[in-house]
Amino acid sequence: MNPPEEYINNNSGELVKQGSHQLTSNGISEVNNLDKVRDILFGSQSREFEKRFVRLEERLLKEFSNVRDETRKRLDALESYVKQEIDSLAERLKNEQVERDHKVTLLTEEHNNITISLEKKIAQVDEQNTHSQRELREQILNQSKSLQDDIQHKYEEILALLEREAQELRRNKADRSNLAALFTDLAIRLSTENKSEF
Repeated sequence: MNPPEEYINNNSGELVKQGSHQLTSNGISEVNNLDKVRDILFGSQSREFEKRFVRLEERLLKEFSNVRDETRKRLDALESYVKQEIDSLAERLKNEQVERDHKVTLLTEEHNNITISLEKKIAQVDEQNTHSQRELREQILNQSKSLQDDIQHKYEEILALLEREAQELRRNKADRSNLAALFTDLAIRLSTENKSEF
């Protein structure tokens, strides 16, 4: 910045204050004179400042427009990206839900199949148990009948044996009685013969 410009910039406020003071004290004619003086002193610089302000404003507007366009582009790109991500996430969640539902269906079917299989196994075991119990009862009954028949047969055999033994004893008893009678008769005879000899 040039020294005159610096002086003008530093003292412009003072000059404005002085002009305001003169306006209040001297009237409208002095205002016109002040405008002329101001135009003489600051006219070229003021026009230069206006041009600079215009260029700066244009540049700012252009930069603002560029920033706004760039921001809009970025926001549009961000919105598109976020929308794609949301759509992708929604699709993935949908696929996961479908897969989860499918797995739940498979597990339910497997559970039902296992339940049916277990029920069949339990029914088979119950049937086998019932059949085994029936066979066991039949075997016990048959063995009981067979044992009863064996006992009856042994009983009959024992009775027959006892009967034979009894008959044998009776026969032996009869033989002993005959033998005793025979010995008695023999003794009587011997006794009689001995008496006759003496």
